[in-house]
Amino acid sequence: MLLSFRFANHRSFRDEQHLNLLPVYETRGTETLFGREAVSVVGIFGANASGKSNVVSALSYLSRLVGVSDRETEPGLGLKRQPFRLDPAFAAQPSSYAVDLTLGGIRHTYGFTVNDEQVLEEWLYTYPLRRKRVVFERTDQDFSWGEDSGRSALRKLAEIVAPTALFLSVAARFVRLSAGDARGDRDDISDSLHNVYSWLYQRMSRVPPPMGSLPSISLNYSRLLANERRRAIVVDILRAADVGLRDVSLRPPDEEELLVQISGSPEDLPPAERERIRRLSRRDPQLQFFHYGAVGDVALDVADESSGTLRLLELAARAVSVLERGGLFVIDEVDASLHPLLTARLIRMFELESVNNRGAQLIFTSHDATLLGSLDGEEILRRDQIWFTEKNDYGCSTLFPLADFKPKRAGENRQRRYLNGNYGAIPDISMDLFEQALSTRIDVDAE
Repeated sequence: MLLSFRFANHRSFRDEQHLNLLPVYETRGTETLFGREAVSVVGIFGANASGKSNVVSALSYLSRLVGVSDRETEPGLGLKRQPFRLDPAFAAQPSSYAVDLTLGGIRHTYGFTVNDEQVLEEWLYTYPLRRKRVVFERTDQDFSWGEDSGRSALRKLAEIVAPTALFLSVAARFVRLSAGDARGDRDDISDSLHNVYSWLYQRMSRVPPPMGSLPSISLNYSRLLANERRRAIVVDILRAADVGLRDVSLRPPDEEELLVQISGSPEDLPPAERERIRRLSRRDPQLQFFHYGAVGDVALDVADESSGTLRLLELAARAVSVLERGGLFVIDEVDASLHPLLTARLIRMFELESVNNRGAQLIFTSHDATLLGSLDGEEILRRDQIWFTEKNDYGCSTLFPLADFKPKRAGENRQRRYLNGNYGAIPDISMDLFEQALSTRIDVDAE
């Protein structure tokens, strides 16, 4: 599970921020129900352009660099990053990212610092028996090792790590390649490296706000539902959501129809190209939605479905995948195209022990203040699950928890207090400027 995330100099965040998932209050919740060390859900609220999506972006940057730095970066070409650019003094400063995780009951701390040219620092610590153990520490291309990792075969890999690559990326690939090696190169140090890599890159699933063409959406959804068991669960969720669906199936596309759509004249295509298109059609089935009709089921294509149904389908499919294996589900604008009741139920999936028994976690951003309230007499989010983002006059974002305001355990209308500005993190809207802008524009157009 993710215990905390720290980052600095990323997009609108100039100074170091700390997203802490450790429980703050002794309340009946995730930490006591499941015996876990961290909350299962965190919601981040704030005005437009306040930095909510940039928290998600920072998590995504860490995840992606861990996964691909050994393949997609080249020495001499530098690293792609997005530092704070509104202050020239900070644009050239390093950016840093670090996480605290609990994996297999053992705490791990991993992080790195980068600039435009290379990895400046990187480190991994574990805490077996609650005592700090250094796996490795890196400054530029100089490595230092803990007592146990100093004897590991992984130490030799430091000689081939490029300045722009993370050692974790290289070491995890080596561990995978040697997993079946009879020499027994795998040890607890190798496992720690691989487990951190796996959680950060393979078990972190991010869903951006809905945008994009229907064909690409259809393709993504088809892959999400390729697992029959997962498809059945998602269909049950859609039925429960009262969107009028009876079933969702994967249908191989008509090969001849696809050829016509692509070329207009299939007979003019070379045989090799026709065969390639046919192979693609067999690999990528199309979604079909079956709705209850007056005289039986009616089959509809993706283009006929509402944005809300498609959004719910994607979120449900990805949520089920994360809940099955454990990991982190990150959703930017969870409320986009969804009714607040559906959003609340999605959040609830990660809170129920009967559903979430592998330590899966959900981090989401939202503008929907109703999520700060209650549903069926229960709070949708507890006090230590609510965070805010706010931007100052110089364009710097800050991330801070509701807990800073010492909220009451019960009886406090957080939705109303938030909209009234008691917690900050709301837009400072000038109705006079709105009216002035509109009236000026209307007068100009009228002349």
